[in-house]
Amino acid sequence: MDTDGLIGPARDGNQRAIARLITHVADGDADGRQIVGELFRLGGHAKITGVTGAPGAGKSTLVSGLVTSMRSGPGRVAVVAVDPSSPFTGGAILGDRIRMSEHADDPNVFIRSVANRGHLGGIASSTPAVIAALDGLGFDEVVIETVGVGQSEVEIASVCDTTIVVVNPGWGDGIQTAKAGFLEIADIFVVNKADRPEASTTIKDLGSMLDIGPTTEWRPPVLATIATERSGIDDLWLSINEHRAHLASEGRMEQVHRDRVRHALIGALRDSIEHTVDAIGDEAIEDLVERRVDPWTLADRLLAAR
Repeated sequence: MDTDGLIGPARDGNQRAIARLITHVADGDADGRQIVGELFRLGGHAKITGVTGAPGAGKSTLVSGLVTSMRSGPGRVAVVAVDPSSPFTGGAILGDRIRMSEHADDPNVFIRSVANRGHLGGIASSTPAVIAALDGLGFDEVVIETVGVGQSEVEIASVCDTTIVVVNPGWGDGIQTAKAGFLEIADIFVVNKADRPEASTTIKDLGSMLDIGPTTEWRPPVLATIATERSGIDDLWLSINEHRAHLASEGRMEQVHRDRVRHALIGALRDSIEHTVDAIGDEAIEDLVERRVDPWTLADRLLAAR
């Protein structure tokens, strides 16, 4: 594959070239690994924002409004919307990309749906590689929206600089929110659909949970938005930048980046191991079935042989 023939136009903003590159990276094929390997060396500059929360919280509409705020400056913006996989094709259902169609004509905005393919944690296993590719292509802002599966979405914090947790008025209670792990991962809380009667109670409840939680250098703000009216979106964009400034002033941004590449390495190793298991053949599996070898010993042998 002529990767140079795609990377050059993609870095210049050619949407079709970008789409082709990201397809290979998301699929995790040999061309995708070559592409992300080349683009990784060119990256390290993009700011990564994650948006997570329960289904129906209005994440896609919120992200669409946030893209508008981000585009008030000169930078390029990419959105990776992790969608449920189609049970028939294994591909993304594309619902989020449809809801963000207002940005379709902006050449400096790239929106891509990526299938989670059953991966838990709210993101796809290919998400770190897709982020690295978009970073290397010169995007200034990368926004990751999770699949919206509820209490298993906490992995998003491992791939982002700033994590936004979106809830609806009256959503759950303090115990449920804590169980979801959202208190641990949230850098910013957003109570969307804040024109509903329960909004003030939800904002108060979140504040009370933060009061009784551990004291940290950064206290997540609790913001009210009505994404369908763009109400509160500019305040959200301001809070994102304040959180980034906090990380920089405390010298924590470098550690955030180190944690992110470590997470990417672990994911790459996991994928490589899965490919190795797929390639070992029926004979090795038969040895396990007949208990001539145990999985742990065989795993050590496979790792030693690589």
